[in-house]
Amino acid sequence: MYNVEKLLGSRKDGSGQCASTGSSSDLNVQCPETRVKAIRSPEYCCSGAYATPSTCRPSVYSEMFKAACPRSYSYAYDDATSTFTCSGGDYTVTFCPSSPR
Repeated sequence: MYNVEKLLGSRKDGSGQCASTGSSSDLNVQCPETRVKAIRSPEYCCSGAYATPSTCRPSVYSEMFKAACPRSYSYAYDDATSTFTCSGGDYTVTFCPSSPR
């Protein structure tokens, strides 16, 4: 869901101890016109010969999303900067936040 500004975070009281993540821009306006062609390629889908962490690399498309949403999962195996464990089970989702946090 990259077409709406949003922020996901743990409760405002600090429980859960997670940093917020999300995006503060409508990325649909930035999407390249060739995105449909990219989706059909094993290289961009991380399938076939590209189905391992060592062969599946970020593409120019996923890097565009990553630049706008640095803590969001942007391609297969984007675990190092985008996978988090939170101790809490209560989260706040904010659509159209006034400013990125």
